[in-house]
Amino acid sequence: MKTGRDIYNVVIRQVRNAAEQGGLAGLRRPGLKTRLRAVSCLVGTMCLATGSEAWAQVATTHTTPHRHAPVRQVAAPKPHSAAPAGVTDTSAPELIRVASSREARDGGGGMMRQETAPHAVQTIGKQFIEMRSPTSTALDLVKNLPSMNVTTPDPSGMEGGQIQTRGLTDLDMGLMLDGAPAAAAKYLNEDIDSENLESVEVTPGSSATDLPAISAAGGVMNERSRTASQKFGGMMDFSYGTNNMSREFIRLDSGEIGHTGVRSYFSFSNTHSRSWMGSGINQRKHIDFGLQKDWSNGSNAKLFVSWNSEDFTIDAYPDGKAFENYKRTGEGYGRNSDPTSDNYWQNNNDHWNQIFLTAPIHVVLPAKFAFDLQPYFSFGQGWDASPGNNGAFGDNYDLYYNQTTGTHNITNYFQENEARQVGAVAKIGYQIDRHNHLSFGYWYENNQTIQNYPVSATMQNGQAPSPNNPSYQLSQSFLTGVDAGYELHSLFIQDTAKYFNDKLQIHAGFKFVMSDAWNKNWLANAGSKSWTYGKNGTMAGQNGANTTEPLPQLSISYTFNDHHQIYVNAEGDYRQPSATDLGWLTPVNGQSMLKNQYSIKEELGYRYHDKYVMFDLSLFNYNVTNRILDTYLGANQYMPIEGGNQTMRGFDVMVASRPIHGFSPYASFEYLHATQDSNVQDALGQTVYAKGKEAVMAPHVMANFGLTYKYRGFFANAAVHYTGAQSVAMDNSERMPGYVTDTLSLGYHFKPFMYAKSPTFKLNFTNLTGSIVRTGAMGAIYGLNHPTALSYPGYYGASANLGRALSGNSFMVEPRFTMTGTVSTSF
Repeated sequence: MKTGRDIYNVVIRQVRNAAEQGGLAGLRRPGLKTRLRAVSCLVGTMCLATGSEAWAQVATTHTTPHRHAPVRQVAAPKPHSAAPAGVTDTSAPELIRVASSREARDGGGGMMRQETAPHAVQTIGKQFIEMRSPTSTALDLVKNLPSMNVTTPDPSGMEGGQIQTRGLTDLDMGLMLDGAPAAAAKYLNEDIDSENLESVEVTPGSSATDLPAISAAGGVMNERSRTASQKFGGMMDFSYGTNNMSREFIRLDSGEIGHTGVRSYFSFSNTHSRSWMGSGINQRKHIDFGLQKDWSNGSNAKLFVSWNSEDFTIDAYPDGKAFENYKRTGEGYGRNSDPTSDNYWQNNNDHWNQIFLTAPIHVVLPAKFAFDLQPYFSFGQGWDASPGNNGAFGDNYDLYYNQTTGTHNITNYFQENEARQVGAVAKIGYQIDRHNHLSFGYWYENNQTIQNYPVSATMQNGQAPSPNNPSYQLSQSFLTGVDAGYELHSLFIQDTAKYFNDKLQIHAGFKFVMSDAWNKNWLANAGSKSWTYGKNGTMAGQNGANTTEPLPQLSISYTFNDHHQIYVNAEGDYRQPSATDLGWLTPVNGQSMLKNQYSIKEELGYRYHDKYVMFDLSLFNYNVTNRILDTYLGANQYMPIEGGNQTMRGFDVMVASRPIHGFSPYASFEYLHATQDSNVQDALGQTVYAKGKEAVMAPHVMANFGLTYKYRGFFANAAVHYTGAQSVAMDNSERMPGYVTDTLSLGYHFKPFMYAKSPTFKLNFTNLTGSIVRTGAMGAIYGLNHPTALSYPGYYGASANLGRALSGNSFMVEPRFTMTGTVSTSF
C-alpha cells in the first residue's frame, strides 16, 4: 500500500517531467491539471487515513467568512487523459464548501458586533439573546449598550419600558421590526417573541434614507426576525420564576416545502405572572408566523405576521414622596386586592389585541436593476381602565354618578377602537458601475387613531366591565371622542460609492417628507351612553397641518487596513407628532398643532479590531429645535408638550474581546453634556425658565461591564449597568440620583438525547443585590412646584383608599430580585 509520502513523490515527478518538456507551457498539457486535482484530493484522503506527516506538507485549509457556502463544480476530465501511476482518476465533480459561524463577528459573548457601516452601530447578537431569559424584550437585551438607558417596570416582559438615548427618548426613535415600524417601547413586546429574534441593532445617531420612520431624531432600533430553517424541526421551552411567572413556548419549522424554495415557521407562547409589587395578575398570548421564498437569481420574499393578546395590571408609579416612604418603611404603593377600593387591581387594567405584518420583497431585474417593495400593516384595539371616583383627590363629579348608581364605584376608560398604521416603501436600485449603486423610491403611510373616553359603573365584584357593555355604561355630555392621524408621502434618492478596493465608502442621500395631519374632537349626542365614530356624535372642534421636511444625509468611511476604520456622518432627522400624540390635543380648548421636531446631527468615529479585541469610539453633536416631550397623565396615558431647543454633545466607547480561554469581556461608556437652549411656554402661556439648564432626562455618565464565559456545554454571562444622576424637571427643580442594576445568566447545553437535539437548562437573575432604586422618570414635567404642573390621583399601600394628588414627577422603580429557570430544546 502506498503511503502519503509515496503519492507525494509521484506528484513531484509528474510536475518536473512536464516542466522539462516545455517549461511552464508543459504544465498546461491537456489532462495534467485535472490529474493534479485528483491526486491532491486522493493525497488528502490517504494522509488522513494513514496519519502521515506528509499531510502537513501537501494540504492547507483556508476559510472565508461567507454566510452562504458556495458550491463550485469542476468539469470532468477528458476521456483520453491518463492518470498517473498508482492514482485512480475519477469523473466526479470537485466540491468546495466554505462555511463560518454566525458568531464570527461577535465580541463580548454577543454583547458587541464588529461593524463596518459609516455611522455608529451597536448590535446585540444571537448568542447573547440565547443566554437571556425568554421573557426578555428587545429593551432588556439592549440595556448594556453605551448609548442606551433602559427602564422596565416588569420583570416578566409584558409591560415594555422606556429608553433614554443621548438626551432623547424612545419617542424620538424609529423602533422597527424587519425594517417596518413597530409598537412603541411601552408595548414593544407585542410584536415578536425573543426566541424568534436574530439580532437587535441600534444606530443611535443615524437613520437610513429609505427607512419608513417619522421619528428618528434619536436614531433607530431595528429588531431582525429569524429566517425559517431549511430543515423540518422545531423548538420548545418552558420557564418558571419569581412572582409565579410561568411561560410556555413552541415553534415548528416546515423546512423546505417540496422543491419550491419556500420555508416557514409557526410559534405560540403563553405567559402568566403576578405583579411584583401589590396585587395583580398579567396574562399574554402570542403567535409569530414567518415565511420565506428564495430564487436562484438572488430574489427573495419574506413574510412576518404576529398576533398578540394581553391583559395586565396598570402599575402605580410613585412620586418621590411615595418612593422614599417605600424605601424607608417597606410600605408598597402597588394595587390592592380590596374590591371596594379605588385602587383594586381589577379596576386598573389594560386589555389589548394587536396584529402586525410586514412583507419585504427583493426582485433582481435585468440590466443591473433591482426592485424592493416593503408593505407593512398594524392594527390594534383595546382599552385602559382606571378608577373614576377619586374622592380622595377631590373630584366632585363622581358624586353625581354615585347618586345615580348607588354604591357602585366608577371606572374611567381610555378606549382605542382603532389604532391603525399602514404603509409601503417602493425602491428601484441600479448598479451604475462597479463603484456606484444608485437607488430612489417612494414611501407612503397612513396612520389613524379613533379613541374615546367612556365612563361606566364598576361591577359589583369591583372589576372594570368592558366599556362597550351597555348594562354599565353611564350617560355622558362632555368631550368623548377623537379622530386623529396623518397621511404621509415621501420621495428619496441615495447613492453609495466605493473606491480603492472598497476601502473608501461614500453614502449620500436625500429624503423629502410631505405630511397632512388632522385632529377632530367629537361630543356624544345628548342622552348617549357611548360615542361611536360616525353615528352618534357632533364634531366640537378640529385643526390640522400640512408640513414638509427635507432630510439630507452624508456619510464617509475609510478603512486603512484589516484593523482600522474611521467614519464621519452628518444628517437631518425629525419627529412628527404621532396619531396618539395628536389625540391628546383638544382644539375645542384652543390648543394648536405641535410643530415637527427637527435635529441636525454629526458623528465622528473610529473602529479597531483584530483576532482578539474589538474597539469602537463615536463622538456626536446634536442640535434639536421644537423638542417634543411627553408628560405622564396616569393610567398609561401621556400628553405631548413643547420642550424648546436643546444641544447634546458627548461620546460613546465600546470595547470587547473575542473568547480567550472561554472568557469574553465587554465594557462601554458614554459621556453626555446636554443643555436646554431656550425657555418654554406651558399650556397656559406661562414661561418656564429653562434656558441654560441641564436638559431633562439626560444623565452625564452611563457605564456598562459584561463578562461571558463558555466551557464545553457550560455558559454564563454577568452584566452591570450604571446611570448617573439626571434632572427630571425642565427647570431642574427635581432630580433623580444615579443607580446601578445587574443581571446574571447561567446555563448548560446537554448532549443530544433521542429527539432532543439541544437540551438546555438556564437560570436568569435580575437585581441580585435587591436594590431599591428609581431607574427613570415616566415623562417630563415643567417643575416640581410649577403652578400649571399636571397632577393626577395616585394610590399607594394596601388600604382601601389612600389616594392623593401626586407631587412632581412619577418614576419607574427597579423590580425586586427575580429568578427565572428555563428548560429548552430544539428537535
